[in-house]
Amino acid sequence: MKEKEKMLLGEIYDANNDVELIKEREKAKDLCYEYNNLKPSKVKEKKEILKKILGSMKENVLIEQPFLCDYGYNIELGENFYSNHNLVILDANKVKFGNNVFIGPNCGFYTSGHPLDAKIRNKGLEYAKPIEIGNNVWFGGNVVVLPGVKVGDNVVIGAGSIVTKDIPSNSVAVGNPCKVKKQNMKMQ
Repeated sequence: MKEKEKMLLGEIYDANNDVELIKEREKAKDLCYEYNNLKPSKVKEKKEILKKILGSMKENVLIEQPFLCDYGYNIELGENFYSNHNLVILDANKVKFGNNVFIGPNCGFYTSGHPLDAKIRNKGLEYAKPIEIGNNVWFGGNVVVLPGVKVGDNVVIGAGSIVTKDIPSNSVAVGNPCKVKKQNMKMQ
């Protein structure tokens, strides 16, 4: 099995020595560099570069610069997506955002993780688990979402939170680790 196949299946894989994965990361990082170095007023050009980077995106998408990702093709953005400055998506596995998702500055979505066993980790091996974000979700600034997390619909994640586990729909969650503080509320 190829390393890329292992990566997408969530198995331990070698990202550091696989020529195909290295080239794919270089391509994405070159496109991110190009995107990040455009004048903010170059809206049309930025959208064209995002279309080259991302797996899929709807029309109404805005990612403030800078933006960084590993591969790009594993990222899906729904309609009416907005991210403030310094969005980082480590997309060694799928990262899917629903519609009406708003992300504060300095947020990270990390599908990649490393084994706890030092012997395996020191070989440069890693794994990646998908992240799924529902519709109508707002992330405050400086939020980190870890591998394998699902966030439901109509959710607010408070600033500075580290999301380590799934967050159910219709809730407000905050903290490190992020915990639900309010649930089954009516969203206004």
